[in-house]
Amino acid sequence: MNIVILGSGNAATHFGHEFQKIGHQVVQIYSKTKANADALAFALHCPAIDTLAELTPDADLYFIAIADQGIAAVVAAMPTKINGLVVHCSGATDITVLDRFKRQGVLYPPQSLSKNKTVDFSVIPFCVEANNASDRHALMQLAQQFSHKSLFCSSDQRLAVHLSSVMVNNFTNILYQMAYELLEEHDLSFDLIRPIIQETAEKVQNHIPITVQTGPAIRQDEVTQQKHLKFISNKPDLQQIYQLLSHQITKRK
Repeated sequence: MNIVILGSGNAATHFGHEFQKIGHQVVQIYSKTKANADALAFALHCPAIDTLAELTPDADLYFIAIADQGIAAVVAAMPTKINGLVVHCSGATDITVLDRFKRQGVLYPPQSLSKNKTVDFSVIPFCVEANNASDRHALMQLAQQFSHKSLFCSSDQRLAVHLSSVMVNNFTNILYQMAYELLEEHDLSFDLIRPIIQETAEKVQNHIPITVQTGPAIRQDEVTQQKHLKFISNKPDLQQIYQLLSHQITKRK
């Protein structure tokens, strides 16, 4: 399969290397910043462009790997004389953003991708969507070359996966940061709670989360909860978060 990648950031870099690893040919890299296009194209041994009018018209797959807020503008500026399958990899963007094209699809990995960190695609359950049965089958075949855990998802289902990913990744990470700041304020190291972070992450790999819930809220230990709230009385935002999350725990008891 001949593939054009639109984008040069984290997702574009990982997918570009993975496409080549499984035997596909990346034939062109587009980025509005030529230096960025050149850097990825050099790594993938293919031409680079910074003008959408220069897109080759005869690729099999046009893979859009840019920030969500830029997808619609790039799609609007792409030439209409494209016969290949046009795909984006966003979790939160509806497939209808690609309606200018006859063949459209989505290949979304619910995973945080960073250029300098190796990612094992084989453990990622890729979410696949397309607007016709033939391309849905083709995209699933491609996804399964990455991971046998891949599955078909509607745009709404994919949005649910994306939102859930934000909750368990981005939201938990800011809680880690708030805990870091609280410990630092009291001259303590974040290393003290790294083991419990690891323990919780390991538990939910094999259990429904609420079944391994621990802490004062699930025990309905009001005395300890009030101690905590008093301790952070100078942090109203943290108090509010503590109370909201504690309520969500107790209502599931």
